[in-house]
Formats: sequence, structure tokens, C-alpha cells
Amino acid sequence: MKPKTVLLPAAALFALLIAVAPASAEIVFLSSGRTLSVKGHRVDGDNVVLTLRSGGEVTCDKDLITKFEADEVPYVDPDAPKAQESRAVITEPVDQDETLLDGTPYGEIIAAASQAHGVNPMLVRALIQVESKFRPTARSRKGAMGLMQLMPSTAREYNVSNPFEPKANIEAGIKHLKTLIDRFGSSIELALAAYNAGPGAVEKFNGVPPYRETRNYVTRILALAGSK
Repeated sequence: MKPKTVLLPAAALFALLIAVAPASAEIVFLSSGRTLSVKGHRVDGDNVVLTLRSGGEVTCDKDLITKFEADEVPYVDPDAPKAQESRAVITEPVDQDETLLDGTPYGEIIAAASQAHGVNPMLVRALIQVESKFRPTARSRKGAMGLMQLMPSTAREYNVSNPFEPKANIEAGIKHLKTLIDRFGSSIELALAAYNAGPGAVEKFNGVPPYRETRNYVTRILALAGSK
């Protein structure tokens, strides 16, 4: 008996192909010269919202991105049956120290936002450890809030409506740290001192202020980040 040929409707065939095919991905080319592989992106005013491969989003300024290209290695949807291991998010070789982020809470958010703004992710990790010990609900006596201990004025400056939301807090904290690094001539030491004591104190003393808390703060973060 001749076997029957079963014809699927076009819609059913398309659905079947979507189910078995991996989703497309994009490579983001940053103005810093680095690249980042993401699931996709969308434009939101002067910002670009990057959708991470493993879920979640990171927002960055348009000026930090030079172009997008299709990623030759497709994104594997984590909700689909896992026939193969998903590819790492960062498309370039990762420094050995940066692999420590794998076991850090919010590691992917830290890595993606740090790269987007040109900040060492290990420095951010160390800062969060010292500021809040990775407790998103942390609050200081002076009113600093969340993982990176944003002051109310800093949260307002970076349009953070909920400073206890980890992603928003980390992104704003990294933007603020980058602003301080640029303000003090790329000096990480002075930027950290300004993050702790305020930029006015750094300018007043023309260096790290002679406050025990600030000096210990800077030394500890640099040591944790492997910079000293």
C-alpha cells in the first residue's frame, strides 16, 4: 500500500518551524570598542533597552552604541527544550577575574551594565559588597538605598522611581560611578572617594579626603576588585 502524504496547513507548518528553530540574536557594538550579545533591543527615547539572553533588560544611552548586527550564533530560548547549552552572553574573551561574576548575585546585570557604560564589573561587584553586601533592601542611617546605596538625590538624578529594585539600582549606580570616574580624570581612587564622601570633599582636599571611613572604603574596594 502506498504511504499517505500528510499536508500540513501553512500556519501549522510555520508554528512547527518556530517551535524547533532557535530565536535570532544580535551583537551590540559599543563605543568603548567592546561587544555584547543580546536577545534583542528596542529604542526608548534617547535610550536603548537591551534584552539579555537569559532574561531581564539593561538600559543605556544611545551614544554608547555604534551599531547592531545579527549574531551568527542564534539565541536558544530558555523556555524551549534545552537540546544544547546556551552560548555565553559576552562575545569576546572574558578576563579570568571576571569569571568570578558567575557566582555573584545579579552577575549578568552587573556585567552587561558595566560593559555598556565602560566600567570594570569587578569594581562594581566590590563596591556593592562594601556598600550593601548584596542586600537589595539595605538602607543606611543617612538614607542611602539599595544595592549600590543610592542617595535620594542620586536616585532622582537618574530617574529611579524604586531604588530597591535591583536592576534599576545597579544601572543608576554604575552611571553615577562612571560620571565620577570621568569627572576625576579616570582616577578610580578619587571616583570611589567621591562616591563615598561626595565630589565636593574630593575637590576640597584635592584628593582622597582625610576621613578614616572614606580612606578605608577606598582601600577595601580596590583590594576586593584586585586593583591594589
